[in-house]
Formats: sequence, C-alpha cells, structure tokens
Amino acid sequence: MKNAAPRAIDYQALADFRFAIRRFLNVSERLVHAAGIEPQQHQALLAIKGLPAHRVATIGVLAERLLLQHHSAVELVNRLEAKGLLRRARRVADRREVVLTLSRRGEALLRRLTELHRAELQSARPKLLAALAAAIDPHATVGRAFRNAQHKKHTRKRRTRNKQPKQRQRQCQTMSGRGSQRLDRSKD
Repeated sequence: MKNAAPRAIDYQALADFRFAIRRFLNVSERLVHAAGIEPQQHQALLAIKGLPAHRVATIGVLAERLLLQHHSAVELVNRLEAKGLLRRARRVADRREVVLTLSRRGEALLRRLTELHRAELQSARPKLLAALAAAIDPHATVGRAFRNAQHKKHTRKRRTRNKQPKQRQRQCQTMSGRGSQRLDRSKD
C-alpha cells in the first residue's frame, strides 16, 4: 500500500480561519467588558452552565474546562462569588468537594450575554463556515469562493482609499481658493 503524498499546507486558509475566530473573540470580549465582567469570568459562567448533565461543577472541573491550574480556578471563583454571580456549596455525598452554581444574577447575566453572542455568531456564520471549510480542505468550492470574495473586498477597499485622497485634495484646493478670494475681498 502506497502512502498518500503529503498535501500542501494552505497557510492563507489557516490564517483566514484564525482571523475569523479572532474577530468573533474580539467582539465577544467587547460585549463581556460592556457587561462589567472579564472574558475569563464569562467563560467560567458558560462552562459551569454548559456542563454535560453527568458532570458536577467543581473547581477541579472548572479548571479542566478552562485549561487553568487549580489555584487559578479558585481565584476566578472567588472573584465571581464576590460579584454575586456564583455560589459555592459543599457536596452532600463528599463534604470535601465544593459544588459551584450560578446565582440568579449570574444566570441573568449569562442569558443576556449568550443572546448577544448567538446574534454575533449568526452574523459571522457564513465567514466562519467558509474559513473553516477552506482550512480543512483548501480545494473546497466554498473555501475558494470565500477567498475570492475576500480578495475582491480588499481590492475595492484599496481602490476606494486611493480615490479618497484625490477627492480630498480637490476639496482642499477648492476651499483654499475660496479662502483666498475672501482675503482678497477683505483688502478692498
């Protein structure tokens, strides 16, 4: 059996996908900051609320889901509890284990942020899906169409940028000509 030839790496497709993700994350960070919390705090609320039914929300599980060290997760939980967004309780079966639950305020905040994030995902959906398709399979029709659309968009922007300075120059010349006429009239 012959080994398949290694496929060429499409760096542009990977970079476009990374850019699409980063754009969404940037919007997410701004939404979260506007709500008065940090992005990591939002991620913690979402991780706790979105755990599978068979998992119990503990500090260890939260650390695992957010890829944090245990002591960092403890500090994050302390900050969320201080803001009134989270509650801790000892587990009945094992008193050593602390169970985390969202407070009513935390639930309400997460609900608002989730609605905003879903709206943004709906808006970004075509670009994200096309960028993902291109990153997975550079020969995919969707990926090529996405890159062609991106290229046309950037080309249009460059053309527009090049025209704007000329238009501004003409406006400035026209305005400076009027200004000199005013000055000349004031001399009379």
